[in-house]
Amino acid sequence: MSAENLKLKLGWIGLGRMGEAMTKRLLKQGCDLSVWNRTRSKAEPLVEYGAKLVAGKTDLATCDIVFTMVSTTDDLKEVLFGAGGLLSSQAKPKMVVDSSSISQEGSVEVRAELERRGIAYLCAPVSGNAKVVKAGKLLVVASGPKAAYEQVKPYLAMFGRSEMWVGEGELARIWKIAHNTMFGVIIQSLCEITVLAEKAGIPRHIFLASINDSVLGSMYTRYKTPTLVNLGFDHVTFTPKLLLKDMDLGMSTAKAYGVPMPAAAATRESIAGLVGRGYDEVDFSALLVETANSAGLELKSENVEVADGLA
Repeated sequence: MSAENLKLKLGWIGLGRMGEAMTKRLLKQGCDLSVWNRTRSKAEPLVEYGAKLVAGKTDLATCDIVFTMVSTTDDLKEVLFGAGGLLSSQAKPKMVVDSSSISQEGSVEVRAELERRGIAYLCAPVSGNAKVVKAGKLLVVASGPKAAYEQVKPYLAMFGRSEMWVGEGELARIWKIAHNTMFGVIIQSLCEITVLAEKAGIPRHIFLASINDSVLGSMYTRYKTPTLVNLGFDHVTFTPKLLLKDMDLGMSTAKAYGVPMPAAAATRESIAGLVGRGYDEVDFSALLVETANSAGLELKSENVEVADGLA
């Protein structure tokens, strides 16, 4: 379906790194999009791309579909149902599509309240960071009513390379929790083996290039390679604090379903240590430095130009 045929009015709440990148994808396709963000200055640059900047969340209630991308379950409940929230007036959208990383239990509560109000609700978490969005390689995984998914699918397709429906209810939340738990375990393992290789004498850029070209290489290992090689942790894609939140969701979900996850448990403690040592507004891959410190290895940037595989 072409953008010319997409006439629905869209709203967006939450313009962090991911939200900003995803809204730009919609705007570049000519979508009718109104946006709100707690920090207004983060929303203002989108006006030049065609976004309509609204003063309050209630101004989005007349949209057909409202997308949300916030940090926690409580944040989602607040922007939807809190004082001055999206649904604090008489008007209401036809559908809410949430791409936040929240718990299954919280999502169930949000769904129940939205359905009580006659509003369709679709979970639509994603795989990738803002650079992945900009490269058009984002994956969107959705769950909820199949009819709602089919209606919003043309918009989801604008975010990247593919979109899929995994079933009813909150199954996409389980997918996202599993995905981000693996996300943590992989960075932990990647940092460990990189430190091992470097301490033995293999330069980081050479070792990581070999991993990326092996059967173990992935989009993830490739796009983290420049940061690991040149220690560019100030280029933040995801913070240790947010990763710790997701690891905790993974562990609590595993407990609920009776699934042992020893590798994830060890990774959770490693990430908790990173947060406890004050790694706040840096990229989570700063875990490499702490891993090296534990091995008695002092890291330096290799100052090597490395492709991230996203071009």
